[in-house]
Amino acid sequence: MTADALTRFTAAEQAAALAAGEISSRELTQAHLERIAAVDGAVHAFLDVDAAKALADADEADSRRRSSDESGEPLGELAGVPVAVKDLIVTHGQVTTAASRILEGWVPPYDATLVANLRAAHLPILGKTNLDEFAMGGSTEHSAFGRTANPWDLGRIPGGSSGGSAAAVGSFEAPVAVGTDTGGSIRQPAAVTGTVGVKPTYGTVSRFGVIAMASSLDTPGPMGRTVLDAALLHDVIASHDPLDSTSLVDAPRGMADVVREARAGRDLTDLRVGVIAELDGGEGYHAGVVDSFHSALELLEQAGARVETVSLPHLEYALDAYYLIMPAEASSNLARYDGMRYGLRVEPETGPITAETVMAATRGAGFGDEVKRRIILGTHVLSAGYYDAYYGSAQKVRTLIQRDFTSAWRRADVLVSPTAPVTAYRFGEKDDPLAMYKVDVTTIPANLAGVPGISLPSGLSDGLPVGFQVLAPQRADERLYRLGAVLEAALEEGWGGHLLDRAPELEVK
Repeated sequence: MTADALTRFTAAEQAAALAAGEISSRELTQAHLERIAAVDGAVHAFLDVDAAKALADADEADSRRRSSDESGEPLGELAGVPVAVKDLIVTHGQVTTAASRILEGWVPPYDATLVANLRAAHLPILGKTNLDEFAMGGSTEHSAFGRTANPWDLGRIPGGSSGGSAAAVGSFEAPVAVGTDTGGSIRQPAAVTGTVGVKPTYGTVSRFGVIAMASSLDTPGPMGRTVLDAALLHDVIASHDPLDSTSLVDAPRGMADVVREARAGRDLTDLRVGVIAELDGGEGYHAGVVDSFHSALELLEQAGARVETVSLPHLEYALDAYYLIMPAEASSNLARYDGMRYGLRVEPETGPITAETVMAATRGAGFGDEVKRRIILGTHVLSAGYYDAYYGSAQKVRTLIQRDFTSAWRRADVLVSPTAPVTAYRFGEKDDPLAMYKVDVTTIPANLAGVPGISLPSGLSDGLPVGFQVLAPQRADERLYRLGAVLEAALEEGWGGHLLDRAPELEVK
């Protein structure tokens, strides 16, 4: 079997081949490292690849498998399957930068909890993926170390901020990846790259070791090429963590079993699907996105789901509320980057060297324009005289949106919408920050409410991928996977395979 053929397997297929002894983790990891060497010069999904460490992890996984075969002790299903990790998540002994000059070269002395979970499950870490600096952006154009390209069209964005993770999966450089979702930063990149991305219920995947942008919104989650792949990774990274004060006890697990059962049965007769009226098309939506969404709804009805329209009346204020709450929290979280404790330190060229002047010089040199923009906005809305008018009002709107969701769950088991109103746009097309922010209109509500969401491919519009979004009540993540598995099976039956099979081939060196 060729290395290229190995990388085309889904994570579940790779896991099955490892379990059957048909391949080793070293062979599989080496195949992905070769794929990265061949195409990442064009895609730029990765900021750092440690091939020696990845192969050492693979050898350890192979050793564990041999020991497991002898002892009869089971290994996790994904043991030996390589993974990519967003460079917002700290990794012991490996550079973690948050795609910012202010952390350039920083090597953490510890692992994030979810990384520790990956290591415990014996997934070799291929490397760290690119992102918008400190996760502030929706296009991965705002990295201090260069933008990432969409594998479907190298002149277009891969979404953001987890664009590097999405592009790595979509270009077959990694079978699965971990991203973070603050306002749609897993789901939107998944939508525009033809991959699957999941924002779990807030608090079910630990944020310990995830560099904070907006603490009440940040949610790490899995990304893969199929719903099953995402579910398998979800089961690895979800856990209660006493190191995270927002971590929930009894995090939902067993998502892979839900997917397999749903694909086998293809039955949604007991599921009530609510179409969010406020997100079902309108100004700014591409016609192809709306058409793809409604075609997918027909497939759900054919599977027995009861589909009706549900209104969440306060969603019209969600975008405004989010872009007050998020910058406020970000400005507080980024205050720690002061040139005193770790990371970049820049001293002023003239004048006295004081804590204030060093901090100003360091932050001026270390932060990019988008980060500075959000720090300024966040500091303003938290300042005396403006706190109640802006930040306080935004939190009240957030409560209203949460109540809208609570009311909606009385009528629907899941809520659905397009993942993004548009397909991947060209680099530089949305040079106005407000234009970029508006792309988040469909994904932000889930973060404000703390509910889980999934995006899976639903088709193409003008040759570019379109995503279908499913939201569920808190802790009901299994509903996402159940509906996603049934819809994915129906779509692939019509396509004759996975959507990524229809992606143009990347030019290999």
